[in-house]
Amino acid sequence: MVVPSPYAVRLAQIPVERHEVTVRGGTTSYWVYGDADAHTTLVAVHGYRGEHHGLDPVVAYLDGIRVISPDLPGFGETAPLPAVPHTLQTYVDWLHDFVDAVAPGAVILGHSFGSIVVAGAVAGGLQTPRVILVNPIGAPALEGPRGLLTRLAVFYYWAGARLPTPLGEALLRNRLIVRVMSASMAKTKDAGLRTFIHDQHDTYFSRFADRDVLHEAFIASVSHDVRAFAPRITQPTLLIAADRDDITPIEAERHLQTLFPDAELVEITGVGHLIHYEKPREAAAAIMRFLQPSADGTR
Repeated sequence: MVVPSPYAVRLAQIPVERHEVTVRGGTTSYWVYGDADAHTTLVAVHGYRGEHHGLDPVVAYLDGIRVISPDLPGFGETAPLPAVPHTLQTYVDWLHDFVDAVAPGAVILGHSFGSIVVAGAVAGGLQTPRVILVNPIGAPALEGPRGLLTRLAVFYYWAGARLPTPLGEALLRNRLIVRVMSASMAKTKDAGLRTFIHDQHDTYFSRFADRDVLHEAFIASVSHDVRAFAPRITQPTLLIAADRDDITPIEAERHLQTLFPDAELVEITGVGHLIHYEKPREAAAAIMRFLQPSADGTR
């Protein structure tokens, strides 16, 4: 069954092109939304086990902004990088080179695991006028409100990496487990929206290259958080957090804001770790307000 997107009509009005670029010896697939002459270009980095489609609902409401949205190495249509483990540093280096090749000087946005990658890259010298972090990982995942579930996830990904390949792959792509993950993150009571969210996860959550890259990226995602990089990010930064996020509680996000030299925190109520699916209009409105000062010639 094809589940229609609540955001399809708006997305259909935005021109989009698929491109490829060689980065660090691998081919990165990316999509460009909007007009080439837009006043602002934004590079959007998706989260763990996701791909560029996940940020489409937010893109749908970013009027007048050109968005470049890649699939992370090992996910979606981007193959793993050759001959390297997919550590956080690997993803940080990849993002730095990708932005330099495709959109130097662009505003950078990261969601969830993408927030860690973006924070690490900017703290390490990636040039950008502004930084946007949606559902930022502002505290260790193992210490979040559902730390027990995170520990179960650690075992799940460990088992998937250690079992014989056919069994490990089957476990990691198991549709029932994916549905449990999806149901645990979704907070909306709108039945149609929940069906759309579950369909998105059913469709895209298992489009990883292989179990090795999935495990490596998982270890990277739970071994780091944005706090370590925040003090070195001097650019104006927007944090968009959810009051029901099970990975980083809102109190930790409020503390995270204080670690940046120049950060604004927007709290979105009634939603958890899926702001991009459940409250994309509100997230986009916050982004548009934040980027307004850069509309006069700043990419």
